[in-house]
Amino acid sequence: MGGERPLFASHNLRLVNVTITAGESGIKCCSDIEADNCRFEGKYPFWHVDGFKIKNCIFTPGARAALWYSRDLEMTDTVVDAPKMFREMESLRLERVRLNDALETFWHCSKVKLEDVEVQHGDYLFMHSRDIKIRNYVQQGNYSFQYCKNVEIHRARIDSRDAFWETENVTVYDSEIDGEFLGWHSRNLKFVRCRISGIQPLCYCDGLVLEDCTLDASCNLAFEDSSVRATISSTVTSIKNPREGSITSKGYGEIIFDENLRKPGNCKVLVKQ
Repeated sequence: MGGERPLFASHNLRLVNVTITAGESGIKCCSDIEADNCRFEGKYPFWHVDGFKIKNCIFTPGARAALWYSRDLEMTDTVVDAPKMFREMESLRLERVRLNDALETFWHCSKVKLEDVEVQHGDYLFMHSRDIKIRNYVQQGNYSFQYCKNVEIHRARIDSRDAFWETENVTVYDSEIDGEFLGWHSRNLKFVRCRISGIQPLCYCDGLVLEDCTLDASCNLAFEDSSVRATISSTVTSIKNPREGSITSKGYGEIIFDENLRKPGNCKVLVKQ
């Protein structure tokens, strides 16, 4: 099927081995849709859809901006080669999904669950989204999770410059985070048993917590102007002007407190015995 809106306003529909060819808005203003082993080539195939399941499908590069303004999605065992997916959506669950071109994906979404998901080329991922739970996750793409709220991540490998900026209530467990300027201007950002690398991490934070984390040697000038409570199981290359709280690690290459230290300026810097 192709052309303009071939399945417009369809309901209680099951698609098996169907290809939506070049065109626009193939499945728009629909509800209770199932797609199994289908191929989507035209742009905007799923807009304003209420309740749908997508399984064993392929979204080609032509199917850009495929899922917008919709709710109650289950997507499994699917490959996505198109950018700008998942906008203004509520209640979506992805399992065993690979997104190969995730530019500007997951914007303004809520109630998101991802498990066994891999993301590539995911610049500006998860902008202004909330209520997110992620498990077994691999991501490459900068500026991710900016302005997000209420996020829980387990067993992830995230390669992202400027990740978690301006976030609120984010907790990351048992993960590897690699990227410059991690978590700036965040509120209630927490890392548990994580390995962190990249220059100048975790600055200008309020309510920052690190529990049994490791900081790579690249992590210099950390914690500037942050309210922090950290236990670190490695040495720290350098810290600069943490505002308040306490930092405990195996040792420090350099500790900087200078005239730019902001009040209250009473952070305790300790060495593990």
